[in-house]
Amino acid sequence: MRYSDDVLAKGWQSAGKPTTVPVEVAKGMVVEDPSSGFCGAVVGWENGLVVLEDRGGKRRSFSFGPGFWLDGKPVELRPPTRKAAARPTHTASGSRVGQPEAAKVALASRIYVEGRHDAELVEKIWGDDLRHVGVVVELLGGVDELPRIVADFEPEPTRRLGVLVDHLVTGSKETRIVTEIRNPHVLVTGHPFVDIWQAVRPERLGLEAWPQVPRSVEWKVGASRALRRPAEDQIDIAATWSWILSRVRDWRDLDPALPREVERLIDFVTSG
Repeated sequence: MRYSDDVLAKGWQSAGKPTTVPVEVAKGMVVEDPSSGFCGAVVGWENGLVVLEDRGGKRRSFSFGPGFWLDGKPVELRPPTRKAAARPTHTASGSRVGQPEAAKVALASRIYVEGRHDAELVEKIWGDDLRHVGVVVELLGGVDELPRIVADFEPEPTRRLGVLVDHLVTGSKETRIVTEIRNPHVLVTGHPFVDIWQAVRPERLGLEAWPQVPRSVEWKVGASRALRRPAEDQIDIAATWSWILSRVRDWRDLDPALPREVERLIDFVTSG
């Protein structure tokens, strides 16, 4: 019998044998470890090991690499390739994200926000926008400080001052103080909420509506109880606010009254 080819030619050892191909694991993939005879579905992987579970619920871990069979063919199991996180197209405020830019020198104009919780919410939603335009946000401890701050700031056309005041409603102390400030380079606005917590849509927190808290109960305490959270001291209140803030993803989780006024302030201080 004559052979048409040289049986000792290069590659004769692997001729006719199936080729091992690399495969990334995925949950539910059924593979076999022929050396042990264990066959099961992939249920997870970590620390260089892939975990298989057979029909009886028994689990075994195997090192990634060659030596497995998938659909009757040899494979080299590999962990899935980590995909780079998609670059966001919009900021939390809804603004379109542009190309990366060098850090900007802060504008002379400023925005003051009354209340620490208010300032933290503004930073979470509009922080990227404010840094993009170079506007610094400062904390206003109380509206009583506002006349002095305006006098010290000395606003002018290229040095504008925007202020977000807590609970700015007709007849309030805040409104009376604000009306005393008459300067074309100062814009004072505010929100109608009893507390900035109310700016967060209640359904985002599992409520149908924010509760009506009796005047005899401090509002944050009553709101915390409605949220079924501890409210014994300021540590509890701070923890509740941190939880609320963590539930806010972007401007869509807020009552429209707040974004409208914050964006007015940003437009005002950047148009000088």
